[in-house]
Amino acid sequence: MTLSSYATTAYSPANLKRQPSGRPRSGLKRLTGQRLPWGNTQEVVPDIFMTPTPESLRFWEKAAKEKAEQQAKGVYKPAPMEHIDFHDRCDHEHYRHAPWAARAQFWIYMATFGKGGFFIFLFLGIVVGLLVTSMATADYLDIFVDAFGSMFFAFAIPCLAVWAIGSLVLHKLPRLWVKPGKGPKWELNRRTGMVTVFKYRRGEATEHRFPFHEFDAYINTATDRQGLPMNILSLEHRYSDISIRFGDLQPPGPTVSQPFALWDFIQNYMDISHPLPDAPLFEEHRHNDPTTVAHDKATGRNPRYWIDMSDETFKQVRHEMLGRVDRINTQTRPNLMAQFVEHY
Repeated sequence: MTLSSYATTAYSPANLKRQPSGRPRSGLKRLTGQRLPWGNTQEVVPDIFMTPTPESLRFWEKAAKEKAEQQAKGVYKPAPMEHIDFHDRCDHEHYRHAPWAARAQFWIYMATFGKGGFFIFLFLGIVVGLLVTSMATADYLDIFVDAFGSMFFAFAIPCLAVWAIGSLVLHKLPRLWVKPGKGPKWELNRRTGMVTVFKYRRGEATEHRFPFHEFDAYINTATDRQGLPMNILSLEHRYSDISIRFGDLQPPGPTVSQPFALWDFIQNYMDISHPLPDAPLFEEHRHNDPTTVAHDKATGRNPRYWIDMSDETFKQVRHEMLGRVDRINTQTRPNLMAQFVEHY
């Protein structure tokens, strides 16, 4: 076992020092964004990180074992897309986010919205059919079939066709849609304590790298088309205009508890005095992180805690985590960074 070593720049609350005041934020940003406190985190995992399921972990463990055995025998044949680098990483050292190319996202959205539209219009067709039939005085079945059919054939069938085409491409024609994006968007590096934002222009990538403790987290609120408030987490560099919006990782939602949990999760991940968050996706990497190894040894944590978990137990654990996230105390906790930055 080879443990990862931390750089001198790695983040730990114990190493924080006095910092300059940040740049003033615009009036609009102050109006729509709420700064979140640093420190005093809870052991919470946002729902987007309660994946993969134990069943999936066991599947990939089996696949990796079979691959190793075939490689040892010299009979391994790589999967069609195995050689492609999708630029994303998620391990004990760095979390790098890289969305797929627009072409790949197009087919995913096509199948998703086609499926959703089909069931929506199927339901609306039944509702319309029942409403029209309720006003009839005879031939109820024929009237229902005509009313339902007009909605079904005009809207549901096209959605079904879109769903079918999208699903066919996704499941049978990977070469047509599997394509990585131009590169990563951002990276959180636990080993170095640095945050990197990647900017692209004319095919050239520029990296903007700053220490994690120079970023502040904000809940940004905007209204959707129905006028409902939708909340999204962002990290904004205190001394420049560099920022990360986590909307493509955690979609905007009407509540703030999941973005609050994501902020705690990020802090716990970057803090080398804290073990890796106990989430399924980090199960295979815990033995490579020094702080996590020491924690797991002291607590007697089962190294196969997630992978050997039953499906029923996982559902219960996930439900309990949702409850803990709903009760998160972000808005009432003291702010660690107030001791080090004057404008807090």
